[in-house]
Amino acid sequence: MEQRFLYEKLNVVKELGQLKDIPEIIEKGLAPHIHLREYQEEAFRYFITYFEEENLRKNKQIHNLFHMATGSGKTVIMAGLILYLYTKGYRNFMFFVNQTNILEKTKENFTNPLSSKYLFNDVIEYLGNKINIKMVDNFSGNDLEEDIQICFTTTQKLHMDLFTPKENSLTYEDFENNKIVFISDESHHVNTLTKRASKAEKEAKNSWEYSVTNAFYRNRDNIMLEFTATADLKDTNVKNKYLDKIIYNYPLINFRSSGYTKDFQNFGTDSEPWERTLIALIMSEYRKYLFADCKLNIKPVIMLKSQKIKESEDFYEEFFSKIDSLTGSEIQELYSAKIDILTQALDYFKAKDSSFQLLEHSLKSSFTRDNSIIINGAADNSRENQLLVNSLEDEDNPIRLIFAVDMLNEGWDVLNLFDIVRLYDTRQASGKAGKIGAYTIKEAQLIGRGARYCPFKVSEEQNRFKRKYDNDLNNEYRILETMFFHSRNDSRYIAELRQALIATGLQDENPIKLEYKLKKEFKDTELYNKGLVFSNKRIPKGRDEVKSLEERIRNRVYRYTQKTTRGAVVNLIGDNKTSTTASEIKTIKFKDIDYNVLLGASEKFNELRFSVIQSKFPHVKTLKEFLTSEEYLGNSTIEIKYFTENITGRDLFKACIGAFEKVSSYIISLKPEYIGTTEFEPKAIKSVIKDKSIYLSRLDENGGKGVSQVNCPNPEYQIDLSKESWYVFNDNYGTSEEKLFIKFFKTDIEPKLKAKGLEYYVVRNERIPELAIYSFEHGERFEPDYLLFVAKKNSDNISNYQTYIEPKGNHLLKEDKWKEEFLNEIGEKHYISKTLISGNEYKIMGLPFYNDQYRREDFLEKVSAWIDTI
Repeated sequence: MEQRFLYEKLNVVKELGQLKDIPEIIEKGLAPHIHLREYQEEAFRYFITYFEEENLRKNKQIHNLFHMATGSGKTVIMAGLILYLYTKGYRNFMFFVNQTNILEKTKENFTNPLSSKYLFNDVIEYLGNKINIKMVDNFSGNDLEEDIQICFTTTQKLHMDLFTPKENSLTYEDFENNKIVFISDESHHVNTLTKRASKAEKEAKNSWEYSVTNAFYRNRDNIMLEFTATADLKDTNVKNKYLDKIIYNYPLINFRSSGYTKDFQNFGTDSEPWERTLIALIMSEYRKYLFADCKLNIKPVIMLKSQKIKESEDFYEEFFSKIDSLTGSEIQELYSAKIDILTQALDYFKAKDSSFQLLEHSLKSSFTRDNSIIINGAADNSRENQLLVNSLEDEDNPIRLIFAVDMLNEGWDVLNLFDIVRLYDTRQASGKAGKIGAYTIKEAQLIGRGARYCPFKVSEEQNRFKRKYDNDLNNEYRILETMFFHSRNDSRYIAELRQALIATGLQDENPIKLEYKLKKEFKDTELYNKGLVFSNKRIPKGRDEVKSLEERIRNRVYRYTQKTTRGAVVNLIGDNKTSTTASEIKTIKFKDIDYNVLLGASEKFNELRFSVIQSKFPHVKTLKEFLTSEEYLGNSTIEIKYFTENITGRDLFKACIGAFEKVSSYIISLKPEYIGTTEFEPKAIKSVIKDKSIYLSRLDENGGKGVSQVNCPNPEYQIDLSKESWYVFNDNYGTSEEKLFIKFFKTDIEPKLKAKGLEYYVVRNERIPELAIYSFEHGERFEPDYLLFVAKKNSDNISNYQTYIEPKGNHLLKEDKWKEEFLNEIGEKHYISKTLISGNEYKIMGLPFYNDQYRREDFLEKVSAWIDTI
């Protein structure tokens, strides 16, 4: 039986619902700008479960590997684990990595509160104590330290320090006398000994891995946490080493499919390097203008990639000579490339200025020597340059253009890199037919450096951290989440690059593009040309009506046990009777505690600052009111168990700190709440329902999601929609349940509508943003699968009905019950402003879920009753 990786065993724990929760210190201790993603939360929970469950560890020393894609936020995981392990008694952390440039950016991220990528909150507190982050050279003499201490080093320096000890450097004694957490980034570099298991013992003992491993095992309480995106698990020795160590696996293919990366396209042209670069400049400037149109200050960056340092330096000079002499007519000539997205960009600027002088001046001012950086080799790798290329997203970072060879191939990822220009046309032979060349693999990995999504949103309901337009490929803003790799239009090279991207997980092997086309006969209807479609909005739920704490918080009891030096000597042989210390319990309400004690304890917690309290409870006038009023904390009780004759002020102070820790956790849990408006506002159908292209990674093999209903191989779902005038699109690529509804509509509902002489159309809602609706109670977003429009012509007007329909698979009938409840509420609770609509009558309603197996008859009964009322 094949052995399972550790993460596969933890997958079973997850399925059983037995993963541990994330502790508060992670949520409160990380920087406010960090919003944990679902996979990051899961990675934390896997490790915490493993750490706290002895039966999973089986008495092993903790040594884990997080195998996670480039750009997925491994440093966030590191920072969160530092905070968690602090609560388990760890104070000393050693970060080591292979390259110095990675080390410098990591120091910034971990220790510089002024850095835009600083990982921790400005104030970190645990049990009422403030924790500082300190950078140290070694761990000598730090036994009583209560702050977090991090030693940053490279793998090579660590090896040399241990191999040839010197003053103030790390020694093996550091690792014997202290509990230390080893954090290894890009840890695949450490496996020199593992891959050379058959080499001579002398050579092995001189390896980096031997030094690191030897230091790690000096103390059984030491912990090793490794992080890499590229563990060579095809190597048998490496795989065997990590079978019981890979605690979380999140490869690039998962990262991409979950929507957290940019899309990738090769921009191949029959052009020389300068023309190729000019196209990239225009595409970059087009993005900048589109971002500005959306009122977003985002600066797209370009990388100009050479093979050799001399070639990069030569092109650096050529570039600025060419840009200085650039003219509008040279830009005009690019129309001859006949590439749709380039034409779209040129048309955008031509509409502003037909001579292209505006674009010419914009390019010349955006791409100057001051806005460029050349980072080809060690001579360019100053600390200043490292910080520049690692803070490209910062508003005060001017860089738009990077000239590079191979300096940024590892340990570097950037959100706003959108274009990479390949300034050479050579292909390097792979040596074997069908094998991808090593250099092409490196190029694919470089593309992965720009994989991370550049967060933005155009409308309030969008998720700013994920791709938004996979279901709307024709949207003009799709380019804002697409990265271009500009190269010569060489079919052999492009095919090899595509294979490399597939191998690294950046591209699907068989990408699927589906087209929804509106039928011409529908476009000719009055409904399409003059009709309206309605939807509501999500708005913040104000806290203006909140005039007190929840009752469970107002009347909560907080318990504290007095700390004393009392103890007892117990005979371990014979008589095992033990004496007990007499104790008393005193209860006291917050309103009866001296306010200075309350105030002093509250100052330990950021969440109890008055500005924070007032943002959550707008009717509170002072902090004293919040701490002592009966409407807030005044009636909360502290129960103190004490052993001395009386309770000291220090006891009361510590008891208040313990209570306020729980109160502050409650305050931070008060997230913004929303409601859906009952007013439904109109939009022209013609402006919302259009031709649409969508992207899918795979098709349902049984004829469901992604498979054409017109040409469906499964006869249970197949129907020729080209002959059905009531279905407005050319085809339906929905799930099996959605296809079954369309067949049900044809056989059971259409005859009833037809018999009453009504006009009716079914619209497939393929993630059309304007058709999203929001639940009245909590503002939860919902996109019903179908809209049924029904019109009845009366003598003097037209009655229009807009009906939401949601087919639902068996497994989701209970889970999505809130959606059905919302659909049932729409008819009664919605309203349409009469000032917006005149003449025709409009009604909006929702129907219960349709389920072919369990709800068919009930659904038909409800629909029939409704049709009878029209």
